[in-house]
Amino acid sequence: MTETWTLAALWLGLALLAGLASIWLRVATALSEIIVGVVAGAVIGTMAMGVDQEWVKFLAGAGAIILTFLAGAELDPEVFRRQWREATAVGLVSFAAPFLGCAAAARWLLGWDPAASWLAGVAMSTTSVAVVYAVMIEFGFNRTDYGKTVLAACFITDLGTVVALGLLFAPFTVKTLIFVGALAVVGLAVPWLTPRFFRRYGARASELEAKYLLVFLFGLGALASWADSEAVLPAYVLGMLLAGTVGRDHALIRRLRTLCFGLLTPFYFIRAGSFVSVPALIAAPAAFVLMLVVKVVTKIAGVYPVTRAFRAPRKEGMYTTLLMSTGLTFGTISSLFGLSHNIVDQAQYSALVAAVIASAVIPTLIANAWFLPRHHLPAQEVVGAENPTASAPTRGKGK
Repeated sequence: MTETWTLAALWLGLALLAGLASIWLRVATALSEIIVGVVAGAVIGTMAMGVDQEWVKFLAGAGAIILTFLAGAELDPEVFRRQWREATAVGLVSFAAPFLGCAAAARWLLGWDPAASWLAGVAMSTTSVAVVYAVMIEFGFNRTDYGKTVLAACFITDLGTVVALGLLFAPFTVKTLIFVGALAVVGLAVPWLTPRFFRRYGARASELEAKYLLVFLFGLGALASWADSEAVLPAYVLGMLLAGTVGRDHALIRRLRTLCFGLLTPFYFIRAGSFVSVPALIAAPAAFVLMLVVKVVTKIAGVYPVTRAFRAPRKEGMYTTLLMSTGLTFGTISSLFGLSHNIVDQAQYSALVAAVIASAVIPTLIANAWFLPRHHLPAQEVVGAENPTASAPTRGKGK
């Protein structure tokens, strides 16, 4: 066990360093963990880090599943019912425009094979809930209908990404039918069963709520893997179905976040970053630049007209568009899925992940610098924004 404990200390040391960097640089923790993974992979090497050891892969996979579940569970059902037309329209076009545009660019401009091109389209179609949520918390937009509508649109976009990943790369066999049937049965039963189970057995020191959820998440993940699908697909669907129950239990969400962000997701994001080949990016940067440019351009071409059609002011429409142009979690998950299933090679994977990382930073910086919709800011944030010497409000850090 000496090697295992040594590697565990190394990984959590890297996670601690990434967490401190996220505070110093004021970026999402997931972004800093990926970058730390890139540096560690280049300096230490993936073999020395033990990235292919089974326990590391399990913790990384569990982090992806629980993070995906939490993303779905934090959908606000009431706001979505009120703003479903706008959220759905923005979310669908935010998925479709870069999905088709980046797939076409990879196929016809970079010469990638069809499977790799479709995978590029899936990876670039995402919107980062992690980044958008962090921005919403920082400026207080999460307390407004505007912010909740943008988050709902993010969920629609990422649902399209997860579904496309499953439909394009999961073979349709008898196993697929069994998986879909089991998911449908669970989807019908769990929303009825969960609140009753929580009322009867919840609020105990043994954390039965967390164990209950993990049984379903890991069980459906195993079934998805058996059917040659992706485990994050049922996790995201289950999260959305339980948004009205789990999403409103703030104490449970905090406990799950502690488990997820404190232990599991660092293994996922650091491991994903460690596979990025820096020499490959330096030798051939064209793919990275092209994917980033096509993603942002197609997002703007698709999302901005939709926001204007729903009568958003120009600055607000561009702010929404730029936030929808960000990518991180699901883009990384899709890229790593492609690498682990030999759909893309390491050079293609490196270009995709680098473009995903850049899309998490550049559109956010531009949006906050030039297009911040100050009319949606709560009163204390407006005072702080107009008077830099005023005491800043307490801000949370989204994951």
